[in-house]
Amino acid sequence: MNEGNKWIVEHDDGSVTVKFDDRPLMIDGTEVKSLLMREPTVNDQLIADKGTSSSPEGEIALIANLCEIAPETVRGITMRQYRRLQDALTGFMG
Repeated sequence: MNEGNKWIVEHDDGSVTVKFDDRPLMIDGTEVKSLLMREPTVNDQLIADKGTSSSPEGEIALIANLCEIAPETVRGITMRQYRRLQDALTGFMG
């Protein structure tokens, strides 16, 4: 899964840690240097697809659910940070 992305660390349970050491996230006023993303289930994908007709909104909902953060938090991060989360999610699908 981790195709050379030094910011993604895989764990034995299928989850990954996505690191933001160089540019930490700000979540509720707290600096966050990493997020744990659990491995998605088929049901997670179905819920994300059902909850919205927009593919980007569904992806945001899925990432938020897997990282246990609010979708609004995902919407507020930079595109560079979001791309890391997208890379982690894409790694589960490959």
